[in-house]
Amino acid sequence: MKWLDGEVIENHQWNDRLFSLKIKAPLETYKPGQFVRVGLEIDGEVLARPYSLVSAPDKDYLEIYFNIVPEGPLSSLLAELKAGDNIKVAGKAAGFLVVDEVPDVKHLWMLATGTAIGPFLSILKTSQPYQRFEKIVLCYSVRSKDELSYMDTINELIEEHGDRLCFVPFVTREEYDGAIRDRIPVSIKNGVLEERAGIEISPGDSHVMICGSSAMMKDVSEVLNERGLRKHLRREPGHITSEKYH
Repeated sequence: MKWLDGEVIENHQWNDRLFSLKIKAPLETYKPGQFVRVGLEIDGEVLARPYSLVSAPDKDYLEIYFNIVPEGPLSSLLAELKAGDNIKVAGKAAGFLVVDEVPDVKHLWMLATGTAIGPFLSILKTSQPYQRFEKIVLCYSVRSKDELSYMDTINELIEEHGDRLCFVPFVTREEYDGAIRDRIPVSIKNGVLEERAGIEISPGDSHVMICGSSAMMKDVSEVLNERGLRKHLRREPGHITSEKYH
């Protein structure tokens, strides 16, 4: 793999385990929603893993958002980096969680848990989704309110795009004003999410992008399958685009 030499320009700590890094690196053009491998050179080898990009392609930096994984070999090292430190970035981004892969529909739903909010923010910072869809619903599920990162960014997007963008926060383990205290699949099954968004999830006019924990993705897919929505494939267009997020 071709590795690019990058430099950390900012390390932002959101809470005791959530961090974001801004990186200066000569990565070739990428699509919003894609991921890139990021790593550190240790004993002559690069220890790396994939991270979705939070930044939009028109920025002169790359941004990743991650949590410290207990006993994980890389995340705790990334969390210790400071501005000016060296970092490795793969020469090419990848991934199909991009708007280009979504069929033409009226409503786009984006369902994320935890740090998987990153690729959706990258997409929503660009003009493409607002040009293609009448309404976009962004769902962001976390366990506690201190995990709701990037709220300033989300509020700016809402202010800019008005009713075109509907934001629905989920905080599952404590009360938080304005948030649904249920898991995303439960809120779809009982109708609470659609009531909040003011539109329905239906095969005729909806496409659902899912990124997050395996449990959420599995449960949401099952609920949507019951409604007649199926996985989207290039050879067989459907209604659900997903990307497993570790």
